Parts: sequence; structure tokens; C-alpha cells
Amino acid sequence: MTRLLLCLALGLVPAAHAKDSCVECHSALAAELQKPALLFSKDVHSQHGFSCVDCHGGDRNADDPSGAMDPARGYKGKPARKTVPQLCARCHSDVALMRRYNPRERVDQYAEYQTSVHGKRIAEGDEAAATCIDCHSVHDIRAVKDPLSPVHPLHLPETCARCHADAVHMAKYKIPTNQFAEYRQSVHWEALAKRGDLSAPSCASCHGNHGATPPQVSSVAAVCGSCHALMETLYDKSTHHDVFASMNLGGCVVCHGNHDVKMPATAMLAGPASVCKQCHDADSAEGQTAAGMAAQITKLEASLKSSDAILDVAARSGMEVSEAVLKQRDGREALVKAQVAVHTLDPAAVQQAAGIGLAIAAETRHAGESALKERDFRRFGLIFALIAIALTIAGLWLLVRTIERARPPVVETGRR
Repeated sequence: MTRLLLCLALGLVPAAHAKDSCVECHSALAAELQKPALLFSKDVHSQHGFSCVDCHGGDRNADDPSGAMDPARGYKGKPARKTVPQLCARCHSDVALMRRYNPRERVDQYAEYQTSVHGKRIAEGDEAAATCIDCHSVHDIRAVKDPLSPVHPLHLPETCARCHADAVHMAKYKIPTNQFAEYRQSVHWEALAKRGDLSAPSCASCHGNHGATPPQVSSVAAVCGSCHALMETLYDKSTHHDVFASMNLGGCVVCHGNHDVKMPATAMLAGPASVCKQCHDADSAEGQTAAGMAAQITKLEASLKSSDAILDVAARSGMEVSEAVLKQRDGREALVKAQVAVHTLDPAAVQQAAGIGLAIAAETRHAGESALKERDFRRFGLIFALIAIALTIAGLWLLVRTIERARPPVVETGRR
């Protein structure tokens, strides 16, 4: 106990249960003056024993406001907006301090922030740029994994959109404000918000969080490749890589977009929704190549779908087709490989993968058809057996009737 009191006196650990005149006073006030005290009970700092004075300074043990807010006792009041990052960094850049509360927490957030577009603008005196409190909140800061945190993966896009979707706020930066609206139409949003996949990409996945900076043209493929590694490797070897680089185009986004990333489909290669026609006429050699790759993939998709249908009928009929159903997985894997091979721009690579899938689809379809033939044979055999049994029963019945008719009548003798 003596050691704990000594540590508290030296300020080595926060006093979780010590007197806090700031909270006591503000809790008795009204409206906006009361709000910080009410919110702070939910704050992760409060739960670890920190208090108002750790950010605002002053003396929380004082019994009167003049003592609690005495500049001589370190009271700073509301920190200037441009000083907020340095204020947070006093603790969050302190390795020894953070190790006591969360050893896995990174301590380079402030260093990263200084390299970000937000940090650079704040350093230049632009106080409209984002600081820690714009993303994490102020008096009710929650852990990132807390579902109520504004930086929880499910809420992060909306948090970024508070500034980036505000046309008035972004006007002086001449930055579009449709990113969030487009993102909500993307396959990434579908995975994150509708399927609850917290690993799905959001703003920070591509732009970074504390070191937020728009990806440069030269690094777009690397950003996408952090998740789509195989596609990045294939793209780097394709003719598109050098062509797009020479035209200062951002790799993946040329075909897939950036915020409004749709689910890849064969329709992207040929037809009205083709992205290839942005650069190539449908009748050109490149357009024909794209159409050929699309045809291969479409044929494989149709073959696998047809096999699935036959196997489903066979399975519902009670036939043993589990091995063929399992084999279909290899076919679908070949379909994925064919779709991925499009990034090579090599029709032979697409045809090779599609060919493997088509062979598997033909094999499984044959297995399904054989199972259905066996089913029909069994049904025919069952019907034949039933007919034979019925005829046998009928024959026996007729035989019995014939015997009964041929039997001489029984003469009854009279009694005496």
C-alpha cells in the first residue's frame, strides 16, 4: 500500500479512485458543461485510471474551481486545436508508459501523423485539417475494437465521410466529395457492412490511418496488391503494367475504379459494360482477345452450372454422387484461376485454366448423367418387379378359383 501511494504521489500510475473535483463539479452543471463529465465514464482513459487533468492540467484534488483551474498548478484549459496531436503523443509515443496498459499498441502514430496530409496541413496552420479528436472523439474515446468506436472497422468509412463527404468543408481543398457514396456501392462495402467481414478494405486499408496519404499513381497496384497479391504479380508481368506506367495511369483503378470497386465479372471484358472498350474497339485485335477470354470463362461457368444442376437432381433422387460433387470444387477453382489469368492478358493462360475446368465439368456431368440413368434403370426394374408380383398374385388367385370350381360338391347326409 505504501509503495502504491508513493507511485501515485510521483505520478507513475494514474489514481483510478482518487478525488476528481473536475468530474464532481461538471457533473453538477448543465448542458454542454455537464456533457464531458457524463461522457468520460465511457472513455478508455477513464477506465485505465486517467483523469481530466492529464490532458487539461490543473489540480483535481482542489475543493474550489479557482484552485482546480489554477495555471500555477498546470491548468491549460481547452488545448489549442493545432496542439492536440502533440498532446496525445505525450502518452502514446511513450514506450514505457504504453507498455503498462497495452504492450501491443504502436507508439509511432504521431510520427506517422506528421507525414500524413492531415499532419502536414496542421503544421502549416490549417486548423480545419483532421486531428486525433476528429476521428477518435474527445471525452468518450473508445478502444478501436469497441463496436461503438468511431474508428471501429464498421464505422470508419462514415467517420472519414464526416469531412470528406462535406462539400462545404472540402471546398477549399478542391477534392471530390463522392468517395463515400461510391464506396457504398462497392464490393468492399458489401463485404464489410452487409456480411460483417471486418477484414474487408475500408478507407484506412488503402490510404493508411495515422499516416493517411492518397496512394500515388506508381503505388496503386502495390496498395491493391497488399490484399490481391497474385493479381498484382500477374499484372506486373502484363503489357498493361508498362503501358499504364508510361501514361501515368494508376494500374488497377483503370479497370476496377478506386472507391466504387464492383464485383469482377466476365461482362467487364466484352459487351456493353466492357471496361476494355475504354481503350480498345471491339473489332480491334485487343478487343477480340478480350472477347475470346470472356467466351472461355462464360463457357466454363455454364458447364459448371449445368453439371451442378444434374448432380443436384441425382443427389435429391438418392443417388451416390458425392465424389462428383467434391470434384466440382476443383472445377470452380479452375474457374477462379481462369478469371485471375485475365490479368496476364494472355489468352493461352486463360484457355489452359478454362480447359482444365471444362474437362472436370464434363467428367462430373457424365457422372451425374450415369447416376440418373442408373436411377431410371432402378425405377424401371422396380416397376417391372411390381408388375411381375402383381401378375403372380393374380395368377395364383385365378388358380385358386379354378381349383375351387373343379372340386366336387360335398353331399351332406341326413340324420336319423
